[in-house]
Amino acid sequence: MKKVEIYSTPSCHFCHMAKEFFKSHNVEFTDYNVAQDTQKREEMSDISGQLGVPVIIIDQKDVVIGFDQRRLSSLLGIA
Repeated sequence: MKKVEIYSTPSCHFCHMAKEFFKSHNVEFTDYNVAQDTQKREEMSDISGQLGVPVIIIDQKDVVIGFDQRRLSSLLGIA
């Protein structure tokens, strides 16, 4: 199983869409609330070069900025 991490905020519509996508495909993920966790916010900024959410990391190497369902499906092997 791939390691999936998502940097998100509670008010982000695309963050909610990404998490629902993961849940609907039984993909386990770790959610970091960057609205509250300043350390994770800085980490996300270092990784992505921006403060926009969601930022999704797969297996600590693939970075997806925003909710790109096609790319996520490809990276996660979801048909």
